Amino acid sequence: MHLKKILLASSALAMSASAASAIDLTLVSWGGAYQNSQLKAYAEPYIAENPDVNIIWDESSAEAVAKLRAMNEAGNITWDLVDVTVSDSIRLCDEGLAMEIDFDEVLAPAPDGAPASEDFGDTLQNDCFIPQIVYSTTFGYRTDLVGDTPPSTVCDIFDLEKYPGKRSLQKRPIDNVEWALYCDGVAKEDIYDVLSTEEGQQQAFDKLATIKDQVVWWTAGAETPQLLADGEVVMGSTFNGRLFSAIAEQNQPIAMLWDMQSFDLDGWIVPAGLSEEKQAAVLDFLKFATDTQRLADQAKYISYGPARASSAPLVGQHEELGIDMAPHMPTDPANAGNTHIYDYGWWADNRDDLDAKFQAWLAQ
Repeated sequence: MHLKKILLASSALAMSASAASAIDLTLVSWGGAYQNSQLKAYAEPYIAENPDVNIIWDESSAEAVAKLRAMNEAGNITWDLVDVTVSDSIRLCDEGLAMEIDFDEVLAPAPDGAPASEDFGDTLQNDCFIPQIVYSTTFGYRTDLVGDTPPSTVCDIFDLEKYPGKRSLQKRPIDNVEWALYCDGVAKEDIYDVLSTEEGQQQAFDKLATIKDQVVWWTAGAETPQLLADGEVVMGSTFNGRLFSAIAEQNQPIAMLWDMQSFDLDGWIVPAGLSEEKQAAVLDFLKFATDTQRLADQAKYISYGPARASSAPLVGQHEELGIDMAPHMPTDPANAGNTHIYDYGWWADNRDDLDAKFQAWLAQ
């Protein structure tokens, strides 16, 4: 065989071996700035260290439960790692559609050697959910429309005399019924006991009714910042990252009201039924993507707090704006003086019923 042919054959064999060793991982997330923060903080550094891995993004997290159910029924799992809310992870775990994780075996320990389970602490909500971020649903308000005394408590939302004008609230009972009961005198620790009764649910709706004709109901997180920017509402709820963007990136005359912010978590689940090869590759990425440094790095791109305690001291400056990110985190002590923590189990049991009642109340 001529030398040229030998070299070509050797090159072809090398390319074939390389292609055979390469692996595609399909990661499912939410798109937008959040997915971009994952790309920058996790995916790009991982690929730099593991050039044989190709990461493909899918933006279908909002449909995670339905799509994983369908994949499971068809016996064809095409997703490898899925970003979900806690409530969706509970359903997926209960239905056997997500893999149970031994956190201390699969995830990296803290820099001081503390096991992952200790470092993540209360953010570990079930056996399948690997937390990434703590975010919150909270209120923003127009600084130029609230007079000389800006709102200081969540109950100012219900004070139409002191703060006249429209409010925006998410078009769902979650958050709204808890805030309503709290502002009607129910102690935080009693909210879900009260909500478990017909009378308590009616009490929440009655409190919301006091501002109902001044509410613009939203379904997408971008709506409240736009309504605030346009001056169509005086105050409104949305995700804290959306408000950060409006304030810090767009210089809108908006400020945050952190009182009774509703803490929530987002994280990964590994679909059940992956091949051994895929599962090994996913768990390797997962260990990297959820270590202390990577979760701290994500905060360079979005104002969501890292789920690991050891990551918080490492939160630095915004990658582009150069501003200190710690004061913009929902987990910062200055912002977390009075927070609301969901009872995920309660909502899993009561969501369908209260959703129906809320829609009926809206239609009245």
